[in-house]
Amino acid sequence: MVFSDLFFLFVFIPAFALCYLLATYIDKKYLSDGLKQVNTCKNWTLVAYSLIFYAWGEPVYVFLMLFSVLVNFFVGRFIDSQQEQKKRKTALVIGLVCNIGIIAIFKYLGFLSQILIDMGVPITKPNIALPIGISFYTFQSISYLVDVYRKVSPAQRRFRDLLLYISMFPQLIAGPIVRYQTIASEINNRHVTAEDFAEGAFRFLIGLGKKVIIANQLSLVSTQFLQNEIGSLSTSGAWIGIAAFMFQIYFDFSGYSDMAIGMGHCMGFHFLENFDHPYCSASVTEFWRRWHMSLGSFFRDYVYIPMGGNRRHQMLNIIFVWALTGLWHGACWNFILWGLYFGLVLVIEKYVILPYIQPKCPKFLMHIYFLFIIFLSWVLFYFTDFTQIKTAYTALFGGAAVKVDFISKAAIFDHFWMWIAAILFSMPMRRWAANLTTRLTGSNKALEQNIFLIARIVTSVVILVLSVALLVGATNNPFLYTRF
Repeated sequence: MVFSDLFFLFVFIPAFALCYLLATYIDKKYLSDGLKQVNTCKNWTLVAYSLIFYAWGEPVYVFLMLFSVLVNFFVGRFIDSQQEQKKRKTALVIGLVCNIGIIAIFKYLGFLSQILIDMGVPITKPNIALPIGISFYTFQSISYLVDVYRKVSPAQRRFRDLLLYISMFPQLIAGPIVRYQTIASEINNRHVTAEDFAEGAFRFLIGLGKKVIIANQLSLVSTQFLQNEIGSLSTSGAWIGIAAFMFQIYFDFSGYSDMAIGMGHCMGFHFLENFDHPYCSASVTEFWRRWHMSLGSFFRDYVYIPMGGNRRHQMLNIIFVWALTGLWHGACWNFILWGLYFGLVLVIEKYVILPYIQPKCPKFLMHIYFLFIIFLSWVLFYFTDFTQIKTAYTALFGGAAVKVDFISKAAIFDHFWMWIAAILFSMPMRRWAANLTTRLTGSNKALEQNIFLIARIVTSVVILVLSVALLVGATNNPFLYTRF
């Protein structure tokens, strides 16, 4: 089940909302202690629907997730109860081995087996299906244990509440990676106002529009050139196909994050931002501070800094972290190469481009340089087959038999307004519009609020109607990051 699914929008969410409202009423009537908001029934409802949501696509692997949560629950409790540092560290290592072991078996065992087979080792490659969202909930489990060990957060005393944190359906299968400390206080003490709910619902619809109206339509273009036409790819087709995928993956993933953040907001949870208009960056370093920020901060805080960070072996640390980042995205050589590509670029930027070239270079030239580097990287990310990677790069740099074809021209003109929308909405249009409205209305706050309200209502209705219309009978509606 994905968020941009008619069943999710018109069956799952309404059923959950009704049960959640009933649970809220029960909590207020019977379980409030008068000092703080108790959310026992709401939490059980959220846990139940989260398990249903996950089991809808993974009925067997829901037990794997439950097992993972159970292990982390007891390990976390043990770490928190010990005063002796050696016992705490031993328990942490056991917990990390269990978490890394789970993801290694279910995500990387087949890849490792194939490497051994290619080396001549006579073994059988296991056929293990990849559990949806395993990378996300495993990383959340690891961050929980490390934060308990570092005494950043106390261990969760209730299994139900840790299960809620790990399995919460808005962020379960494709992030963002939510730190336990971010929402720990909100698990049993949260309150939702009408304004919070309205903000969350609007954010959800913005994400839905990004996904259905823009990403899904661009996926038709990228698929046309990078899959259907890959055998006879023209130079113009390669550029258009990668450009379409470049925008597709942004609107797909940032749209998902918007929907997750919006749903969390509606329930009183405040997830941190995951995207900040990354294509407006002027360097690759800045891009990775704006793209998938929850993953970047995870590797920074739990891998890069413990390895030594900027203090020692910095270049090696950067390369190693980016190799892991690539491997996190998939058990395939192209993802490792993609990670190493960025590791090398970031090292060059740190030691050469940012200190010596950027201060003297016009900003628009830095932006062109950045877009070119990012554009080339998506080839490595899209194709898992090295023959196809070679074909795409050959075509991009003019080595194709045909330079410009009719199909490429049609992809531009037939989807002209979609390209315009993708370019515009990859920029901070909402922020610019809000600032412009504030300047035009001056000190008249009432007028400003009315304009914002009308704009939100109109935007919400338009997005919902267009999205539903596009989803009816749609056959192309995946979330790219559910496979990572």
